[in-house]
Amino acid sequence: MDARPKTLLEAIKVYADADTSLAETVDSRWSKGTLCPHCAAPDPMFLKTRRIWKCSVCRKQFSIKAGTIMEDSPIGLDKWLPAIWMIAGAKNGISSWELHRALGVTQKTAWFMLHRIRLAMQDISDSGKLAGEVEVDETFIGGKARNMHKAERTRKITGRGPEGKAIVAAVLQRGKVRAKVVDTSKKKDLQPLVRENVEGGSSVYTDALKSYEGTGEFAHQVIDHAEAYVDGQVHTNGLESFWSLLKRGLSPLSVRLLADGLPTKP
Repeated sequence: MDARPKTLLEAIKVYADADTSLAETVDSRWSKGTLCPHCAAPDPMFLKTRRIWKCSVCRKQFSIKAGTIMEDSPIGLDKWLPAIWMIAGAKNGISSWELHRALGVTQKTAWFMLHRIRLAMQDISDSGKLAGEVEVDETFIGGKARNMHKAERTRKITGRGPEGKAIVAAVLQRGKVRAKVVDTSKKKDLQPLVRENVEGGSSVYTDALKSYEGTGEFAHQVIDHAEAYVDGQVHTNGLESFWSLLKRGLSPLSVRLLADGLPTKP
């Protein structure tokens, strides 16, 4: 397609047409020509009435969904493509409830689609360590007890400290980030995370937390937030922005489950 949808309304209207949505998906998946997902043979025969292909080599039939996150799903492209459009363009994230309301599917279906799309969007092309200029920081995720219902407040302590919250640490190569839930913000939990994900000799920038001291295999530089937030190239502003987006994208239920150490749903 020459012009991609600019708004959700446009996306829903455009992708409601079965031929248009199929053509765009084919162009995105097989820009150099259709290939059989079973034997990789080129130029399979297209069965127009059923909108599927039949391979002339292995004789198997397949749809555009074969070998994708949409495989084995009865959900049509008219739902999948607007969902992908919404999630890819959402700066603060999309919840399954928002997807359910926008597309007119059940919340359970929206949850299934959301997890499939997030899986496809993961960057698994480079599993090596980060290098160059790397920021390291940690944060607490969870609401303030004083803002909670009385029944919920009884099991938490009011304040901005770590009580009742999950501790999440991350390393960022200014464009690529890796985050992990850790037990504490002490050396024994934070320094192994850095060593596992950062190449030796890299420039590591952190705040003044004492837990980062002793990482001698890195060019470690500290920015003390009590004095400044930026000193030339030394800062953790990239991760501060990441934390902000992460927290805005998490629903209250996800925050509570994360703080309790339970698996989260969007």
